[in-house]
Amino acid sequence: MKIPRVLNKKNRVLLAELTRTDFKLRYQGSVLGYLWALLRPLMMFAILYVVFGQLLRFGADIPHYPVYLLAGITMWSFFTECTNQGIQAMVVRGDLIRKISFPKYIVVVSATLTAVINMLINLIVVVIFALLNGVEPSWSWLLVPLSVLELYVLSLGISFLLGAINVKYRDITSIWDVCIQALFYAAPIIYPLSMVITSSVLAAKVLLLNPIAQVIQDIRYNLITTQTITTWDFIDNFWIKSIPIVIILIISVLGIYYFRKKSKFFAEEI
Repeated sequence: MKIPRVLNKKNRVLLAELTRTDFKLRYQGSVLGYLWALLRPLMMFAILYVVFGQLLRFGADIPHYPVYLLAGITMWSFFTECTNQGIQAMVVRGDLIRKISFPKYIVVVSATLTAVINMLINLIVVVIFALLNGVEPSWSWLLVPLSVLELYVLSLGISFLLGAINVKYRDITSIWDVCIQALFYAAPIIYPLSMVITSSVLAAKVLLLNPIAQVIQDIRYNLITTQTITTWDFIDNFWIKSIPIVIILIISVLGIYYFRKKSKFFAEEI
């Protein structure tokens, strides 16, 4: 039976221990230690806000733009950290995989859960920053975890798929670094979507079909301001606006299938 094997106590203990170890090793040897989980996205936010918010005057028409920008950077940092760690997880834990027999998915999940911990810490900072900036709390805040879960499922699907390929072809990490840079500018993180709409409504709709953009805009809408343009409001056709969800489902199913198919050969190929 597959379900008991996945949910048994031994696997849960191993997952918890690997997650704890990954999180500790991530900051081992650094002077500031766990503070880097907060400082990294905050430093990125400060640079981007000065350049794009103050100098180039992006987001002048968006209420609470600093929080708007910080929320986008936080979710983007979560996505990049989650996928980068997940893709490299099997190779990094190669010695463990060769010595012990256990479900290999645990290695990938534990690597991505450290990114989840960092994201939760940063999300608390975003909420505090929002309150200090005058954002009024509302019931829509309760929908934010659903969007975060959606982004995590996407990240995990990519990690399973590319992580399995990366075991044999190590070029995947370099290719993914290039893809990450392209995806950053393909999502309205530093620029408001209204700027794209003024140039091309079609281009704006295409951008909103990107699952990352859809999630970030939803979080901004529910957490910061209802003036945020979302996939669900901006695109009329039901089937077209469902494309981001379909993409996530396809990547997740394909990733799990391919990972399970190749996992039996990981010990030999690493």
